Amino acid sequence: MPINIDACVAQHQGDRKEQQDRVGLFPHPKGGGVALAVVADGMGGHTGGVLAAQQVLHTACNNLEQFSARSETPQSMLEASLSEAHMLIKASRFINEKDPHSTAVMLILQPGKVSWAHCGDSRLYRFRGDQPFFRTIDHSYVEQLVARGKITAEEALVHPNRNILITSLGGNETPKVDFGEAEDLQAGDSFLLCSDGLWGYFGDAELAGVVAAYSAREASELLISRARKRAQGEGDNVSVAILKLVDAPAKKPSGKAHPAG
Repeated sequence: MPINIDACVAQHQGDRKEQQDRVGLFPHPKGGGVALAVVADGMGGHTGGVLAAQQVLHTACNNLEQFSARSETPQSMLEASLSEAHMLIKASRFINEKDPHSTAVMLILQPGKVSWAHCGDSRLYRFRGDQPFFRTIDHSYVEQLVARGKITAEEALVHPNRNILITSLGGNETPKVDFGEAEDLQAGDSFLLCSDGLWGYFGDAELAGVVAAYSAREASELLISRARKRAQGEGDNVSVAILKLVDAPAKKPSGKAHPAG
C-alpha cells in the first residue's frame, strides 16, 4: 500500500532572549518523494548563533536543489552540506568578529529509504509505532560518560556538564559527523529531529508514545507544551521536526455506472 508523509516543524524561543535554533523541512524542487529535514542549534553570543544555524539550513537547502539520486548518494550530499556549512561558519568569524558554532541534524527521505547525519547534540529519533527504535548518540561529554558506564542515561539528563560538546560546526577542528541509513521503512514509522531544548525533558518512550498517538502537528504542540512546563522558566530554545509515515487512504470507487453487457 502507498505511504504518505505527515510532517510538521515547530519552534519556541523558550526563556532565552533570542531564538538561535533553526529548523526547516524542504521538499526537493523536482518532487519525486524526496524531502530534507534539518535542525540546527546555534551558539556564539548575541546573533552569532543565529548566523551559524541559519548557515546550516541555507547550505543544506542549496545542496538539496542540486541533489540527484542518479549521480549522488544521500550520504555524500549530507556530508557535503555539513562540511560546507562548517567552513562557511568558520570563515564568518573573521567577518563578524563573533565566535559562531552550531550543531546539526539532517534527514533526507526518499521513497523506501531514509538517510541522516548529525554533529553535536541535536538528535534524530526513529520510532516504530509507539516504541523507540533508534536515536543518534550525542557528541557530548556526558554521552561519553554514559558510553563508559560512568553514569546512567537518567543521570546524564541532570549532569552539570550536560551542555558541553566535544564537536560542533564552525570550530577550529574538523567536526565529528555520524551517518545512518535505513531501507526497512513501513507505515507506522516516524522520525523526530530536535534540539536539546526539547529532548532534555523526555525519555525515549514518552517521545515515541506522543508521536504515535497524535498527528505531526498535534505531537509537536504537545511536546513543546510539556517541555515548557518542565523547564519552569529556565527553558532553552526548542526546535522540532516530525515526519510520520502513514498509509495512504484507499482510492474511492468512481461511482460511474457501467452499461449492462
